[in-house]
Amino acid sequence: MSTEQSAPGTAAPGPGPTPDPAQRPTSDSTNRSQRSGERRAARVRTHPKQLWREFSEWGSVATAPARESTQGWWRATGRPALSIISPLGWLVIVITVCAWIAGLALGWVEARIAGFMGVLLLLMGIGFILGRSAYQVRLDLARTRVAVGDRAVGGIEVTNSSDRTLMPAAMELPVGRATAVFQLPRMRAAATHEDLFTIPTHRRAVIVVGPVRSVRQDPLGLLRRQLEWTDPEDLYVHPRTVALQGSSAGFIRDLEGLPTKDLSSADVSFHALRDYVPGDDRRHIHWKTVARTNKLMVRQFEETRRAHLAIALSTNTAEYATDHDFELAVSVAASIGLEAFKEQRNLSIRTHAGPVHTETGRNMLDDLTRVEGKVLRETSIDVARSTADNVPNASVFFLITGDQPTATDLRKATNHVPPGVRAFAIRCAHGVETSRANIGDLTVVSVGDLQDLGLALRKAAA
Repeated sequence: MSTEQSAPGTAAPGPGPTPDPAQRPTSDSTNRSQRSGERRAARVRTHPKQLWREFSEWGSVATAPARESTQGWWRATGRPALSIISPLGWLVIVITVCAWIAGLALGWVEARIAGFMGVLLLLMGIGFILGRSAYQVRLDLARTRVAVGDRAVGGIEVTNSSDRTLMPAAMELPVGRATAVFQLPRMRAAATHEDLFTIPTHRRAVIVVGPVRSVRQDPLGLLRRQLEWTDPEDLYVHPRTVALQGSSAGFIRDLEGLPTKDLSSADVSFHALRDYVPGDDRRHIHWKTVARTNKLMVRQFEETRRAHLAIALSTNTAEYATDHDFELAVSVAASIGLEAFKEQRNLSIRTHAGPVHTETGRNMLDDLTRVEGKVLRETSIDVARSTADNVPNASVFFLITGDQPTATDLRKATNHVPPGVRAFAIRCAHGVETSRANIGDLTVVSVGDLQDLGLALRKAAA
C-alpha cells in the first residue's frame, strides 16, 4: 500500500467547492427574455395595423354592393341630372343659396327678394325642359370618304313618332369641334322634317359627325336638357392624290419581275440547261435536247422578284419648312401608293409611328388620313433604316421628306437600303421647281406641286 505525498507548498488535489446555483451566469436567460420582450413589443406595435387592415378589407367587402349600386345610380341618374344645369345655372344656384342665407341670418329684405327671384327663375327653367320627346332621327352622310377639297354633303331626317303634336325644338349636330344647329318646326304626329348640311373639307382629317341630339333649354340658358338620337359617324377626308399617268417606268415595270443572280429550278426567266439530277421535276426536262444528245437535260431558271415598293414617309415636321409641305409629302406617298395598287405591285409604307396598312387602297388612305406630323428626335435616317429593316425584299425604295435634310442626310438615310434596290428620295416643298439630281446611286427628286409628281417620276426614271 503506497501513499502519495504532496510537494511542499502545493495543495493536495481533491474535489473543489460546489458552486452556488444562485451565482451561475445568467446571460442566456437574459437574452431569451429580451428577445421575448421585443417580440411582444413588436406584436403590440403591429397589432393596430393588422386590425386596421382587416377592418378595411372587411369594410370593402361589406360595402361593395352598396358602392356598386351607388355608382350605378350616379351614372344612370345623378350625373345626367346634374349635367342639365349649365354653368350659368350653377352660378344662379350659388347666388340664390347665399342670398337666402344672408337674408334669413341678417334680416336683409333685398337678399331674400334676390333669393326668391333665383328660385323663380330655376322653376321656370324646369318648366321649359320638362316633357317627353318621341323622334325618329336618321343621320345620312352621302359619302363617308372624300378627298381634300371635295364636297361632303349629309342630311338629317326627323320624324315625329308619337301620336301627338310636338312643339318647336332645336337639333344639334356636332361636326368635329363645331356644332350645327337645326330648328325643328311644330310637328304633327308622323310628320317628317329634313335638313341638308355641307361639311368643309379644307384639310386632311378624320371628322366625327354626330351624334344628333335634341336640345331643350329655358330662354336664359340656366337649364339645358339633351337627348341623343343617333350614333356618331366618322368622315374620312383623304389626302389629295393625282393619277401618275405615263410615269409607270419609274416603278421598274417588267412583267417578269427584276431578274436576280440566284438560280432556281422553277421560275419564269430561262437561264440555261443542265444535267438531270434525281429528284428534278420531269416537267422541266428539255426533250428536244434529250433527243439530240441522248442525255437527260433540264431547264434552269433565274429567280425573279416582283416589284415591291417600299415608302418611308418622314413625319418629323422639323424636316419641313411649312405644314403645307408636310401635307404635300403625305399626298405624294398616297399617290405613289395608289399607282402601285393600280399596277398590282406589292406595297409597304412606314412612318416614324410604324407601318401603314396597305391591304387595300382604302385602308392605305384611311391610315394616311390619321398620320400626324410632330417634332421628333428621329429623322429621315431613322425612318429609312426602319423601313429597310422591315421590308428586306423591296425592289424600289422611296424616301419622302421635306427640303430641310441636306444631301449628306439623304445619303446617310439611303445607305441602309440593301444593294440592288433602286432608291429615290423625294423632297417636298411648295414653290420649288421640279428637278432631279443624283447622289451616287441615289436619285433625288424635288417636287413643288402635286400635279408635277408624274413629271418628276418620269425624270427620275429617265
